[in-house]
Amino acid sequence: MKHPAISTEDPSYRKRTPVLPVVGAKTMTLGAPASLSWDGAAPRPFQIAVEDSVLDDLKRRLRAARWPDQIPGEPWRYGTNLEYLKALCAYWHDSYDWRKNEAELNRFKQYKVVIGGTEIHFIHEPGEGLNPRPLLLSHGWPGSFYEYHKLIPRLTRPSAHGGDPADAFTVVVPSLPGYGFSFTPGQRRFGINEISTICAALMADVLGYPRFSAHGHDWGAFIASRLGYGVAAGHSHHPAGHTARTLRIATAHCG
Repeated sequence: MKHPAISTEDPSYRKRTPVLPVVGAKTMTLGAPASLSWDGAAPRPFQIAVEDSVLDDLKRRLRAARWPDQIPGEPWRYGTNLEYLKALCAYWHDSYDWRKNEAELNRFKQYKVVIGGTEIHFIHEPGEGLNPRPLLLSHGWPGSFYEYHKLIPRLTRPSAHGGDPADAFTVVVPSLPGYGFSFTPGQRRFGINEISTICAALMADVLGYPRFSAHGHDWGAFIASRLGYGVAAGHSHHPAGHTARTLRIATAHCG
């Protein structure tokens, strides 16, 4: 079951100023090898539910931390200040409420789907308005989808943050293969080409967005760039000729 595609042929869409690469994803997945394709099963809803035993083990390891000495001289000159690090670990052990934050993350619409033989976790948050533009956000290394948790509501519901509903995006944030909830021990490893093909399959084949914008930072910037520009001719899973436009990137403080 594919999610309905969002049309980008609406005249109001063309009048707006695009701020990110716009990728014609269908041409990227037509030549993809079967080993990197979607298995055809519909995405299944996913909720984060870390077992109590995992949290208990984390607290045990925090209690058992073996501390080095504080390097003589000016604090932070040679690395992390020891007292700061001890205070941080004490906060994690004594004060941080994982269940509260877990519940906050589970407010996002999350799914898992198998692409390239790997379970891919992703957020898929529909935007408000008549024609929200589909947008793929790729996180960095080492990182996770959490890096975008403050940005997602601003992109999907701009009217709630003083913006125009006509500027809304439908946001897709995957956990890149090998990261967080897109990892299982012993799974296949991927490079930039394979990950960008998997992301294109997620957007075009699974979610039904033949055209979408892409943004990433750190490692995710390489993924977004590969989606936007493709690779040299001869890589069959990224056939040449897909459309891409790279335009001005707008920035704003997200608090």
